Amino acid sequence: MKKTFLILSAAIMMCACGNKQNGEAAQNPFLTEWDTPYGIPPFEQIKVNDYLPAFQEGIKQQQAEIQAIIDNPDEPDFDNTIAALDRSGMLLAKVGGVFYNITQSDGSDSLNAVMEQVIPLVSEHSDNIYMNPDLFARVKAVYDKRDAMDLTTEQATLLNKVYNSFVRNGIALDADKQARLREINKQLSTLEQKFGTNLLNETNAFQLVIDNEADLSGLPEAVRAAAAEAAKAAGMEGKWLFTLQNPSYMPFMQYSDRRDLREKMFRAYSMRGNNGNENDNKAIVSDIIRLRGEKASLLGFDTPAAFILDDKMAKDPATVEKFLMDIFVPANNRAKAEVAEMQKIVDRENGGFKIAPWDWAYYTEKVRQEKYALNEDDIKPYFQMENVRNGVFYTANRLYGLNFEKVNDAPLFNPEAECFKVTDADGSLIGIFFTDYYPRASKRGGAWMSNIREQRVIDGEDIRPIVINIGNFTKPTATTPSLLTLDEVETMFHEFGHALHGLLAKANYVGVSGTNVTRDFVELPSQIMENWAFQPEVLAVYAKHYQTGEVIPDSLVRKIHEVATFNQGFITTELTAASILDIRWHDTKNAADTDPVKFEEETMKSIGLIDEIIPRYRTTYFNHIWAGGYDAGYYGYLWTEVLAQDAFAYFEETGIFNPETARKFRTLLEKGGTEEPMKLYHDFRGADPNPDYLLIGRGLK
Repeated sequence: MKKTFLILSAAIMMCACGNKQNGEAAQNPFLTEWDTPYGIPPFEQIKVNDYLPAFQEGIKQQQAEIQAIIDNPDEPDFDNTIAALDRSGMLLAKVGGVFYNITQSDGSDSLNAVMEQVIPLVSEHSDNIYMNPDLFARVKAVYDKRDAMDLTTEQATLLNKVYNSFVRNGIALDADKQARLREINKQLSTLEQKFGTNLLNETNAFQLVIDNEADLSGLPEAVRAAAAEAAKAAGMEGKWLFTLQNPSYMPFMQYSDRRDLREKMFRAYSMRGNNGNENDNKAIVSDIIRLRGEKASLLGFDTPAAFILDDKMAKDPATVEKFLMDIFVPANNRAKAEVAEMQKIVDRENGGFKIAPWDWAYYTEKVRQEKYALNEDDIKPYFQMENVRNGVFYTANRLYGLNFEKVNDAPLFNPEAECFKVTDADGSLIGIFFTDYYPRASKRGGAWMSNIREQRVIDGEDIRPIVINIGNFTKPTATTPSLLTLDEVETMFHEFGHALHGLLAKANYVGVSGTNVTRDFVELPSQIMENWAFQPEVLAVYAKHYQTGEVIPDSLVRKIHEVATFNQGFITTELTAASILDIRWHDTKNAADTDPVKFEEETMKSIGLIDEIIPRYRTTYFNHIWAGGYDAGYYGYLWTEVLAQDAFAYFEETGIFNPETARKFRTLLEKGGTEEPMKLYHDFRGADPNPDYLLIGRGLK
């Protein structure tokens, strides 16, 4: 049940800025103090027209702050240069913390129109900072005397990060190359936004409408009821509506007896962004990879992957490729055996066909029921959304002493969202936590964590974070509450691990606070959290039948654990294939000159991916790498799974709720990016991670 999820962290921080006593401030909520509980944004007061003026004013203010750093007559030092730069841009972060989250979770055409204006402004502003020679002169002056300064580890880490950011953003280039890099950055930001918008439109455009009940054969009653409600909401009462949103798509593929309709759904899903229409992403992909290649070349690297990985844990593409192939080979071999098992059922039923990708979920379910007598419909009644969330909170309380209290009067960005105050064991405020778990047309697909406000210290005050978990889980119906699948349960625990990384942050500077760590380390807190989801001790607390209150019986718990590594050939193969596709796109010279579909086909053929499986994300809807910040970084899910499985093995050795082990891991979470990743891991584990735990955890070794 290992999955991958997106974390959205734009190093955005929302903090009250100084009052502006004029008409503009009175009309624009971003330009005033927020008289709301815990500084939560007054979402209901914010209008679409407020964003652009607030961004413009935020840019203006940060420009003035940057100029003040440059004009400071004092000799450059850490506080008047590095810390001052870290403190700058609070208004910009304030508006960005709201805007970027709303456009992802509750977007609209009008917000997209604003985004098209905002993106080039912010891109140009960022370039103006990192290509400013006078500002860099001060940063370099501090960097050059770093060994002679009495810096804390956190300060030294931030100094290195800031200095390298200037270098990696082209400060050393001549004027002509800087001008070209600015243009590339502006074009890339626009193209990446367009890719995501196209994908959302393409996902929302497809509908499978069924008006003959016989065509629902095989679908459980709960799936039928959800489809009937979706049809009713769309003005098609008496019919059944299925979409490409996961809570609709996945159970249809898993249970529908209609092979022709499964194929129709699969082809719609797998062809998103590749239909030759106004939402086609092929040309955008080619343009993005061409521009990324040119950018890497300008900065002295052979390929985008070489540039991107230079400051990551993996360091270089060859290391990533070998790491992935070492996982792909045994996973692909296991997948072949899984195909053989399914084909036996097809042949036994006189199906007369060879297993195809649209058959996998359906026949996997049949194999699972034959081998383990496990029907997920028998399990879902024990996983009511609210109860699962209580289980997440219980786990955080047992591990770290955290407490969660619903804030009933909190402003909400959408009526489906809920807000919680998080406090420590001593009652002190840890942060504010929002959940928003159900799909809607205005929300991007998938699941993620993001920040509205990031933790930092300002003038001695510890500004506590505001964190969001977003999901696209099974919605409640008129007759049943939201009942989650095993995958959705695991997803909730996963994203909450990211949330803990943000909530528990204890840094002085926002640049190294919380999830501001290397991309191939950021998934450790989320992936380790998955391990508590189905522990018997945890299930006994939250897995209760939504009608009777009965705790999930031991017989079902045993089956959940028996199937934990079931179908891992498929799951690991599709994930690793997508990771390889990502690294090949970004480490192949002249990749932009190849048709994206052909490039993908040739890449998958070269590694021996079996015909019955496609990559988890195909090129034209691989939002992680074209619009989500995971370019040449999708391998990070597997890379950090090595750490996560090794770390949880340590918990198992000492006790899954051992106070001392939990204290040490909380320290790792609190430190965020204030120290080097492997230093933090060694401080926790006391040893290098054992890579075997990944294959063992997935049942591949």
